[in-house]
Amino acid sequence: MSNKELCKGKHLIIEDRLIIEYGLDQNYTLKEIAERVKKDPTTISKEIRRNRFLRVSKRKENDVQPCQHRRSCTKTNLCNNRCGKQCKKCSFINCYRTCNEYSTKKCTKINSYPYVCNGCSTVTTCMAEKSYYKAKVADSKYRDLLTSSREGLNITSEDLKKIDDIISPLISKGQSLSHILTHHKNEINCCERTLYYYFDKNAFTARSIDLPRKVKYKPRKKHKQPVTKESTDRVGRTFDDFVKFVEYNPNIPVVEMDTVHGTRSGKVLLTFLFRNCSLMLAFIIESCSQVDVKEVIDKLYALLGHEVFNKCFPVILTDNGSEFKKPEALELDAEGNQRTKIFYCNPMASYQKPHVEKNHEYIRYVIPKGISFNNRTQEDITLMINHINSTARASLNGNTPFKLAQMLLDNSLLEKLSLKHISADEVHLKPALFKK
Repeated sequence: MSNKELCKGKHLIIEDRLIIEYGLDQNYTLKEIAERVKKDPTTISKEIRRNRFLRVSKRKENDVQPCQHRRSCTKTNLCNNRCGKQCKKCSFINCYRTCNEYSTKKCTKINSYPYVCNGCSTVTTCMAEKSYYKAKVADSKYRDLLTSSREGLNITSEDLKKIDDIISPLISKGQSLSHILTHHKNEINCCERTLYYYFDKNAFTARSIDLPRKVKYKPRKKHKQPVTKESTDRVGRTFDDFVKFVEYNPNIPVVEMDTVHGTRSGKVLLTFLFRNCSLMLAFIIESCSQVDVKEVIDKLYALLGHEVFNKCFPVILTDNGSEFKKPEALELDAEGNQRTKIFYCNPMASYQKPHVEKNHEYIRYVIPKGISFNNRTQEDITLMINHINSTARASLNGNTPFKLAQMLLDNSLLEKLSLKHISADEVHLKPALFKK
């Protein structure tokens, strides 16, 4: 049988073990069994020795297995009675219990092939311990070993502690595993999925509940699109119009705009996200109104100038909130010049601007839902945004939005808005950020 015919790399199955058991019962040679199973003889030999079992005879508890020297033994007076009779014939004292040279017979078949008593012609009269190979027993032992070998953590306690010393302090700052792994790849010798497995096994000082992004999402409920009368504000600015516009201008940067509420009343965050680099801007406004939104855009326009603003904000995609109505007021400056173009998502379809919606999670790490923004200043919000933009993302191939923005956006925007890069280990995405 050639090596190509051997089933290498495949585990034995119950059918293979039945063939092995039958071959042992019929006194086949090791080579004959190997050919039938299509395995190397060494594999068969290891299988038999690994999964054989000892069968204990059903003797009474007081019975002792006969000594292998009983036929030639001539010992006398083991009990010190000096009766002169051979001890093996004594009816009062069991010499097996008192003789120092007592030993049981060991079958030579156990030490070499076939390693078991299957097919032995003297099995019924032999007094030695008997080992057998049974397919069902062997398959059961194999499956138990398969399970137990995969239990526990495949890492030493020293290596686990080294990883824990790096990860747990950074997790307490609200950093994600993706961000930590990006900046400590050479120190952490495993992948992100393995780290999540270790968290599931409570192997670190930090726990799964401390991970900012380890959540379970419920499936979205599908809502029927309501039949509504098309607003005049949306004419030429629908999501379909946006898709066509981007197709005709494939290299044009797109900015997604939205609002984040703290409580039902009070201050609100107006957010912008640049799709090409995931950089997010946030501005605190007094209320969720058209006047406040327009005021922010007017200030941005005045700060950056027409050329830079039009270069960075050529297209803005937003939802149908009342604060974003009157698109002409946002698109045109005081002199009537076109500074941007506004498009709207379909009603009840916030998933059409997924980047800014998803990025709001980072804001909630620092300012949880239901917490008012009233005691926050623009300096606080800028500090938070700097930490968010300095968080490495797996979707950006381990880069941070800030570093990509330095390459893809006008640097004057970063400087004028006081956007700075935070070093990897100093990134903090917890409410404690404002207590520093």
